[in-house]
Amino acid sequence: QVQLVESGGGLVQAGGSLRLSCTASGSIFRLNSMGWYRQAPGKQRELVATIISGGSPNYADSVKGRFTISRDNAKNTVYLQMNSLKPEDTAVYYCNANLMVGITFVNMDYWGKGTLVTVSS
Repeated sequence: QVQLVESGGGLVQAGGSLRLSCTASGSIFRLNSMGWYRQAPGKQRELVATIISGGSPNYADSVKGRFTISRDNAKNTVYLQMNSLKPEDTAVYYCNANLMVGITFVNMDYWGKGTLVTVSS
């Protein structure tokens, strides 16, 4: 009923940039927070950035000053602009959304399938 679809991953050289997009669709009454998480092989999934409607964005210390999260509420889309990429940024990036489902009016977390970002040195 609710789907999150990510795009924008790829292979870039260190110092390069990528822009990730995630669009939520389905029975959505209200989008609350949206964000990006990443997981490298053999490591735990970690927070990258989140943004709440009407609030300011939050970033992990490791990406502050390099990444920018934004959202377009009219399009139910969240973006992650990644600049000055480093090899340690290599991971699968997952879109997350906390939303109120239109049918039940219950707040739930949803995840995208992920998009791979590879940064070469």
